[in-house]
Amino acid sequence: MKERTGLVTIKGNPVTLLGEEVQVGQKAPAFQVVDNDLKPYTFEPGQGKVTILAAVTSLDTPVCDMETRRFNQEAAALGKDVQILTISMDLPFAQKRWCAAAGVDSVKTLSDHRDASFGLAYGLLIKEARLLARAVLVLDKGGIIRHLELVDEVGKEPDYTASLEAVKNLIS
Repeated sequence: MKERTGLVTIKGNPVTLLGEEVQVGQKAPAFQVVDNDLKPYTFEPGQGKVTILAAVTSLDTPVCDMETRRFNQEAAALGKDVQILTISMDLPFAQKRWCAAAGVDSVKTLSDHRDASFGLAYGLLIKEARLLARAVLVLDKGGIIRHLELVDEVGKEPDYTASLEAVKNLIS
């Protein structure tokens, strides 16, 4: 299994990312995760929607909470041609509870806890913690990665402006 170091830290401590590294310009890999009702959810890129894939460590942490709420607020302005998927290693029960408590209904939360299919396909699985590194990817309607931000410190928020600009450029 491919390992990468020196890219991400947790509280300043370097961690190892597992899986295949993805790049801007390549077709996004497919993956299978679990939705909040414990049903398998297969993501096949290129389904005719611009997609934001937001990888977070846990919705129960302050930064992931803020990030997911922010993308939920932005979703209304982006329109029906954009889908936002937030993926973590949280159990589906916890994601469902969090969404209900936070009033998040425009972002689809998905769990990678079972197989780490997403984390390994995108090179975002943290070896030392079996959590996902924080990253935001924007895919065009054909499933090509047009924007990628791997946040260097798990405790930092992503650059929302850059991600949202990438989306707006694809839907205008």
